[in-house]
Amino acid sequence: MFVAQFLQNIQNTLAPAFRLWSVFACAILAVFLLGCEEIEEPKPWIRVERPQMLFTDTTLLDSYDKGVLNWRLKTAYLERWADKEIVTVRPVFVDIYDSIGERVAFLRADSGSLDMTFTYVYAYGHVYALTPKGASVRADSLLWNKKDNLVRTASYVRVVSEDGDVLQGVGFESDAQFDNWKILSNVTGIFQDAAKRMKDEDKRQAEAERLSNPPSSSSQASKPASSPSRKAPPRGLPPKPKAGKP
Repeated sequence: MFVAQFLQNIQNTLAPAFRLWSVFACAILAVFLLGCEEIEEPKPWIRVERPQMLFTDTTLLDSYDKGVLNWRLKTAYLERWADKEIVTVRPVFVDIYDSIGERVAFLRADSGSLDMTFTYVYAYGHVYALTPKGASVRADSLLWNKKDNLVRTASYVRVVSEDGDVLQGVGFESDAQFDNWKILSNVTGIFQDAAKRMKDEDKRQAEAERLSNPPSSSSQASKPASSPSRKAPPRGLPPKPKAGKP
């Protein structure tokens, strides 16, 4: 009994000191571990290239010729780098105007590029154009050149005319308003009501030829006028003497 009480007294006496020593040991261990961690050196400064011009909202670009609006480009993203004169846009929506400023055609594409002086516009990716007469043009790309004011492509093209005819081939050329266009090679097509339209065309051509070459009216040939002649005296009578001077 006495021994147990003695040990209990020793434990009660040493317990605070033991707890203090445990806290001190943990603190020393923490400092040691923190001191062993690798100190990160500051990373060198990295230059990030950024475009000189960047618009990420609706942006309009207008092109004029002698004060008349030629076309208006609308896009949601535009960028231009400092070492380049090329402007990249996506998507592309272009309204095309005639010589009096009336909107006559429309073009859209996934992406496009142009220079700062508007000497060309290149549209690519699911290109779609609508002509003034109602025909639609689909191509992989279209290029407008200000020098000759023509739209061209060397890629595959598909045109649906205002009558529903489907024409397709390789290569395409048109004026800037898509009013007069042609497919350059490997042209194939599907024509709506081809037989009826050919028959109607034959009738129109025949009517045009009839109007341009009317039949000549029948005219009677005029007989030449005969010169007056003296009637011969009846037989058995002497000729009538001529009147003479006395």
